[in-house]
Amino acid sequence: MEESHDPPFQDQYKNLFDKLLDTGSKYAYDYDLFIVEECELPLIDLDKLNSGEFEREKCKRDIARASQEWGFFQVVNHGISRGILEKMRSEQIKAFKKPFHDKMNEKGFDFLAGSYCWGTPSATCLQQLSWSEAFHVPLNVISGLDGRNSLSSTMEKFARTMSDLAHKLAEILAEKMGHKSTFFRQTCLPSTCYLRMNRYPPCSLSPQIFGLMPHTDSDFITVLHQDQIEGLQLVKDGKWIAVKPNPEALIINIGDLFQAWSNGVYKSVEHRVVTNMLKERYSIAFFLCPSYDTTIKSCVDPSIYRGFSFREYRDQVQEDVKKFGYKVGLTRFLA
Repeated sequence: MEESHDPPFQDQYKNLFDKLLDTGSKYAYDYDLFIVEECELPLIDLDKLNSGEFEREKCKRDIARASQEWGFFQVVNHGISRGILEKMRSEQIKAFKKPFHDKMNEKGFDFLAGSYCWGTPSATCLQQLSWSEAFHVPLNVISGLDGRNSLSSTMEKFARTMSDLAHKLAEILAEKMGHKSTFFRQTCLPSTCYLRMNRYPPCSLSPQIFGLMPHTDSDFITVLHQDQIEGLQLVKDGKWIAVKPNPEALIINIGDLFQAWSNGVYKSVEHRVVTNMLKERYSIAFFLCPSYDTTIKSCVDPSIYRGFSFREYRDQVQEDVKKFGYKVGLTRFLA
């Protein structure tokens, strides 16, 4: 009998399912949360950055406006070839299709040692369970692999181009705040940025169990490549909306650190992934993060948030997740 490649969610979290059955209660969900409208994110053609001054400046203004009003946008002509994107997806699928125990024991994944994770170890109820698995890999690990196999060489090319794009966007957003800053180049290093390859298996309890529970990202900028299976949703004007996949585009979203750095001008927006009852879903994200000792401080005064180090922020997030089951985030750091 062939061993399953799916994590054993129902066995591992049996106590959470049993607790639900024992009480005889229904899921403690507001089902209106899952009746959402589909939308297309603001679409920005980055080729305009190579045009004349008027078109270039308009493109930069559009990036800043989307970051203020949505916290999310999508980009085309982003400089990452379709060939790299398709190869990365193919290699990612092969990695996740290995037997579950091979992934857990890093069999054939010595170069990804310690990067595999699944579910939500801290979950105390089904609402906190994320029905997904991931490889979470720092950039310096990827760049040190020297192309030892097809997956590592593809990841290296993919990571390099995603990093370049994230830095370019960060610098544009800083410029539109009146800062020609080298801050991001100096602090967001290969040892602190990372890729996260995600797989969301089919879930018979969809959509009541999340693929990824509602959260904001604890970074400056996230660059996401996703497949054409719907699942990503975000909050806009107090309502959850579903993001319509665009095969030509990458999705960009603002993280908590950029919201703090910009004094609340750019918005880190809550988002989630919902499961699909029949189909699996894949995505891969690049996270632009600084070193742990980096101080995050508003670029303008008076500041909404007090200064804090990235280490302090991460430690507080982990403490809150352990204590409450969810991330509290930037409200912990108001001035």
